[in-house]
Amino acid sequence: PVKHMTQAVLIAGTNSGVGKPTASMGLMAALVKRGMQVQPYKVGPDYIDPSYHTAICKRASRNLDTFMMEVEGVKREVARTSGGSDISVIEGVMGLFDGMDSTEVASSAHVAKSLDVPVILVVNVHGMSRSAAAIVKGYAEFDPGVEVAGVILNKVGSPRHAKMIRDCIPDIPIVGALPRNKDISVPSRHLGLHMAFECEFDTSELAGFIEENVDLDAIIGLSREPNTYAYEEKEIPETDLKIGVAMDKAFCFYYADMFDEFRRNGAEVVFFSPMAGELPDVDGMYFGGGYPELYPCELEASATTKALKDLSADGMPIYGECGGLQYLSTSYEIDDITYKMADLFPARTVLTKKLQALGYTEGYAHGAFIKGPVRGHEFHYSATYCDNDARLTFEMKRGKGIKDGWDGIVEHNSLACYQHAHPVSFPVKAFVDMCREYKRS
Repeated sequence: PVKHMTQAVLIAGTNSGVGKPTASMGLMAALVKRGMQVQPYKVGPDYIDPSYHTAICKRASRNLDTFMMEVEGVKREVARTSGGSDISVIEGVMGLFDGMDSTEVASSAHVAKSLDVPVILVVNVHGMSRSAAAIVKGYAEFDPGVEVAGVILNKVGSPRHAKMIRDCIPDIPIVGALPRNKDISVPSRHLGLHMAFECEFDTSELAGFIEENVDLDAIIGLSREPNTYAYEEKEIPETDLKIGVAMDKAFCFYYADMFDEFRRNGAEVVFFSPMAGELPDVDGMYFGGGYPELYPCELEASATTKALKDLSADGMPIYGECGGLQYLSTSYEIDDITYKMADLFPARTVLTKKLQALGYTEGYAHGAFIKGPVRGHEFHYSATYCDNDARLTFEMKRGKGIKDGWDGIVEHNSLACYQHAHPVSFPVKAFVDMCREYKRS
């Protein structure tokens, strides 16, 4: 392992809802305002926070997940993507030690340990004073392998309140005290937050709020070089084919890493909007997750929707995940109204009132372009009902999938599943090769 030249710090919370996104994104915005190159990261399988990070830092935010990518993958990712930045800011997930099931795997703490980076702990101190010291002490001592290097107090009632707490915590520097501020927050939505491109996103107020209440120099001083692997970027081959990626308000959940992998395998990535009826001249297509349930009328009327069935029957490789699966189904029922969809698969989707699945997935894929073990995650408020003759090829060891422990519906060279895959375990090369073969045919 070699040291990488950028400094890094991880912003974690005691639990969900303590103001971690405000602290993380505010810190990113304040450092950018200082003229620093900030490389953002997010722990866990999240598409929404990274869309904000990317908008703030003007550098693609990357996910760090020790389950989907394993420790080696996380180290490689930071080495590969942090070059040219002055500091990496990693936004944690849930509470600092919350991982998969009752383990540390996929927790913020596991990422901090894997990279040997210091943690700044965000504590919501609303309604407490000296008790905050007990919380900080517990978090600081719970795992000796994790260094809680600083604390940001959130929802502080007054300067006096902040001073009372500071006086109780002598050992760990309090690097920030954020007063209660109703204006500074990120609006919530049924699948988490709004995507950054959907709202007017002015970071100057957020940056100002952090500058005023956080000691930026102290945080920069606490940050250090992460322990990563040597990474040599291979020369990217000349592109000899094109992959169309659906990108608009209905389809917007993607890992930047997936596009990098497509390009590394010789594919040019062409973004297009199914909502606008666009149909690029490409050799394969990828429909990610997003919010198709918010735009069923536009999608039903779209020329893209009407053209896909013939392309699939012609053998074009088409891959869809979650929102992509819903869209590529025969129909989508939302609030008792049934909308016609692309009809690539003998299956219909129904939007449900309650959450159907949430969590990590692991399984074994038999066939189509996905073969072998794949890890990912699922999060959906819909159910997909297959006809009896539907072929499911993805055997789940963990997760719910489409039906009876199976995911991945297949027709011709098209495949769609509820699982969102990460390129570390998704066979990108096999998919690109299949697109290349289709181009030649």
